[in-house]
Amino acid sequence: MPLRLIQLSDIHFGAEDTAAVEATAQYLGATPFDLLLVTGDITQLGHHAEFKSAKDWLASLPGPRIATPGNHDTPWFGLIERVFAPFQRYQRAIGPTESQFTRAGLAVWALNSARGWQVRLNWSKGEVNRLQTRRAIRHMPSAAPDMTRVLMCHHPLIEIPDEPITSRVRGGRRAARKFAEAGFDLVVTGHLHKPFVHALPFGDGLSYAVGASTLSLRERGAPPGFNVIEIDGDRLSVVAMAWNGGNLETDQVWRVPLRPRPAQRSIRDANA
Repeated sequence: MPLRLIQLSDIHFGAEDTAAVEATAQYLGATPFDLLLVTGDITQLGHHAEFKSAKDWLASLPGPRIATPGNHDTPWFGLIERVFAPFQRYQRAIGPTESQFTRAGLAVWALNSARGWQVRLNWSKGEVNRLQTRRAIRHMPSAAPDMTRVLMCHHPLIEIPDEPITSRVRGGRRAARKFAEAGFDLVVTGHLHKPFVHALPFGDGLSYAVGASTLSLRERGAPPGFNVIEIDGDRLSVVAMAWNGGNLETDQVWRVPLRPRPAQRSIRDANA
């Protein structure tokens, strides 16, 4: 069986699409998967009540989960807290801002590209510094060629063509190059509210930027939805599921090659 990941992003509790969120929970309850990736902007304004709603909803979902914050997961109206403890609320409700998941055939590093503030006009844009890049690479297992290596953060590290907004991640292009050269297969992100799969223009060209839509009312040219990511040997499939107002349906599909590797074993198989 292929390795199956579900990517949720930009739920924006406080501005969520309630019907889409409910349909997504039902889908996850009925669909086997190996890991849930949540790539930031879980809340709209970083309010305590929004984090409680997010915490309760995520706790109701099956399976293992790894998450990273987005720029909306800082307290937007608490300037002092946003400067000195921007992710304190996130950590209490959701978990650490950077973490690792490693299990049969899969290694994931969640990196925090969001900042509470920055010395630039639009502080909501992302940043990945050299220390974060080195730490992510250092924590990736290097002795298991059959492992799928995934880096996840909120902001796309390079600009994605024809997308509705920019990321302008400080250090992003350098980090993307380092991750590709280190053999990461996927860099999974949110922020744009539109799904995409785009080959990183570094290394052997077999590292991919993968982005998901939103589950909020803040649409940017794509319906609310999420990604179903499947890795089957040296093939990657990304299915963007979309909420059409009444049902979840397949919206877009990408199928691309990955680096050759030994046959993988699903986490579900390993736990059987």
